[in-house]
Amino acid sequence: MTSNLLEEDVENILGGVLDRAEGTLYVVDPSAAIIEAFVAVAADVDGGPDVRLLADEDVLKYVMDDFLVGSRAADLVEEGTLEMRTLVEDEDNSLLVSEESVMALVTSGENVGALVTEDREFVDAVVDAYDGVWADAEPFNLRTPGISHVRETLAAEIGEATRDDFEAVLGAVETARGNGDGLDEVTISLLVAAKNDVLLYDISKWGEDVGIASKATFSRTKTWLEDVGAIDTEKVPIDVGRPRLRLKLGDERLVGADPDELASIALELTSE
Repeated sequence: MTSNLLEEDVENILGGVLDRAEGTLYVVDPSAAIIEAFVAVAADVDGGPDVRLLADEDVLKYVMDDFLVGSRAADLVEEGTLEMRTLVEDEDNSLLVSEESVMALVTSGENVGALVTEDREFVDAVVDAYDGVWADAEPFNLRTPGISHVRETLAAEIGEATRDDFEAVLGAVETARGNGDGLDEVTISLLVAAKNDVLLYDISKWGEDVGIASKATFSRTKTWLEDVGAIDTEKVPIDVGRPRLRLKLGDERLVGADPDELASIALELTSE
C-alpha cells in the first residue's frame, strides 16, 4: 500500500503519479497552480498515462491564457496524452484518480500533501464515477498553438535567429499574459522580430497562420510598442503596392540586450 505523501512542492507529487500511473489518469478540480505545475511536469515526461483533466472553466481559461502554459498544454493535446473538459459543479477536493489509487491533494503553508488510498473497491467506484462525469462534461476549446509548431514554423518562415530569440525571451519571463502581467506572445514576437530586422508583414502573417493572433492584433500591438518607444519602423519599397514596414528596436537599451535584459527593459517600457 502506498503511503500518504508530503512534499515541498506539488511538482514532486505529480511527477511521481505520472511515472507510476497506467491507463487513464483523472486530474479533478485542480487549482490554477496545480494545472500550471501539471503541464510543466507532463511536458518533460515521456510516455505516461492518458490524462483527463476536469476543471472549472474560468480556471482553465485563466491558466491557458498564459502562453507559456497554453502552448505546452497544446503540445500535449496534439500528442494525444491530454484531454481537457469543464466541470459543471465544483468538487469537494482536488483529486488524482488512476486505476491504481485515489489521491486527494492538500496544501498547508509551503507543503503539499497527498492523501492516498489503494482500496480496490473504493478506487473502482471513484473511477466509475468520474467516467460518468467525464462523459457528461463539455470539451475545453484550447485555441493556443502548440509550442513545438510555433518553434518549427518560426524558424522555417522567419529565421532560426528569431526563433532562438523568441525561445530565449520566453525562458526569461515568468508569465506571458500581457495586460500588465508579463509580456504576451504577440509582444514577444514583435520584439524579437524587431531585434532581427524582420518585416511587420512577415511576422504578422506567420503569427496569424500559426494561430497566435490576427494580423490586426499584430498591427495594433506594433502601434502600441511604437508609442512606448520599444520599437520603430522603416519603410521598405516593393515593386507593386504600398511600402512595407521593417521592424527595428526603438530604445537603445534594447539593442544588444541579452534575453533577460530585453524582457525586463520591455516590461519597464510597456508598464509606463
